[in-house]
Amino acid sequence: MKTEIKTALILGIVIAIGLGITSITLSTLDKESKTITIQDVNSKTTIDKSGFKIAPDLVGISYYLNTSPGELKEQIKDKVVLYDIWTYSCINCVRTLPYITAWDDKYEEQGLLIIGVHSPEFEFEKDLDNVKMAVDKHGIDYPVVMDNEMETWKAFENRYWPRKYIADHEGYIRYDHIGEGGYQETEKIIQQLLQERASSLGIEVSEEKSLVEIEEFEHTTFRTPELYFGYYFAQNRNQLGSSEGFQPEKIVKYSEPGKIDLHKFYPIGEWENLEDSMKLESENGSIKLLYNAKEVNIVTENYAELEIFLDDEPLPNEYAGKEINEDNILRVSEAGLYNVISSENSASHILEIKVKGKGFQIFTFTFG
Repeated sequence: MKTEIKTALILGIVIAIGLGITSITLSTLDKESKTITIQDVNSKTTIDKSGFKIAPDLVGISYYLNTSPGELKEQIKDKVVLYDIWTYSCINCVRTLPYITAWDDKYEEQGLLIIGVHSPEFEFEKDLDNVKMAVDKHGIDYPVVMDNEMETWKAFENRYWPRKYIADHEGYIRYDHIGEGGYQETEKIIQQLLQERASSLGIEVSEEKSLVEIEEFEHTTFRTPELYFGYYFAQNRNQLGSSEGFQPEKIVKYSEPGKIDLHKFYPIGEWENLEDSMKLESENGSIKLLYNAKEVNIVTENYAELEIFLDDEPLPNEYAGKEINEDNILRVSEAGLYNVISSENSASHILEIKVKGKGFQIFTFTFG
C-alpha cells in the first residue's frame, strides 16, 4: 500500500475517533446543564436546587397596598412569586409595568403571585398617597409593599431599578433580570415554573405556550445618560455645565451659559442646591440642555408652568411629550415623572425649559 494511502487512512481514523469523543463530550455537558436549569421542569429529571438562594423575607415594610401583612403571608405559600423591585418615578420601571400587569391578569389563577417592592429613589416616593396614585394610574391590582427604608432592597442584595426576581413554589430564586427587556424570556420562565408547581402539587393546569404581545420601547444606542440635579446624587459625574457648579445647601444665582456642551444641563436663575434636587428660589428661571435621544423625561415636585423650546423655537407638535398642552405648556403638580419630548427618531437638540413658579423642584432628566 502506498505511503499516501496509509497516511490518509490513519488520518481518517483519527478524525472519526475525535468526532466521536467530541459528540460524547457535548452530549454530557448538555445533560449536566439540564439538571441545573429551568428547562427541565416538564421532564422526570430532578432539579438540583443547591445552587439557588431562598428568597428573603419582606422586611422593614412601611405600608401595604392591595393586601395586608397577614394576607400576603398566606398568599405567598406554595406560589410562584415574581418580586418586582421598582419606584414610580423611574421611567425604566414604568415601561415594564404593562407586561407585569398583563402577567398578573393571565397567570394569577394558575398560581403566580406578583409582589411590587416599591423601593424609593427620592424622598417624595416615600409618601403613601403618591404611591397610591401611581398604583391606580398604572392599573396595578397585585400587592405592593412600600420598602421606604430599603431594607428589603438590601435583603435581596439589589442595586438596580427595575429588577425582577422569580421564586419557585418552594421559595428558591430561579430567575433574575435587571432593567427593561427580556419579556418573552421572563414569561417563559413563569410558564415553566407554574408547570413545575402543578406537577409537584398534583394540580391540573393548561400548558400555556402563547406569550403576551405588547410593543416594546426601542431604546436608541447613543443617548444622553440620566442627569441628576442633586449634588449628592450627582457625585463623581460631571453633568452640571454651569461655571458656578454645585454649592451644597446654598442658593446659587446661575447665569446664562456662553456655550452649551452635549450631555450637560445649565440652570438659569436662582436655584437652591439640595442633595437630591434643585429648587427654584426666584419667580422665574430656566434650564438648558444639549441632548441626544428620541425621548426626554423629567422628575419634578411642586406646582409650576413649564414652557418648552427646542432649538430656540416653540416645541413642534411632532416632538411634544404626552402631558404638554396645545399652548406648549406643561403644568406639573403631583410629584413624579413627566414626558417632555417624544419623537420617532433620535437626534441632537438644544432643549430649553422656561419655568414659572417659585418652589419648583427638579430631580433628574431621563432619556430614551
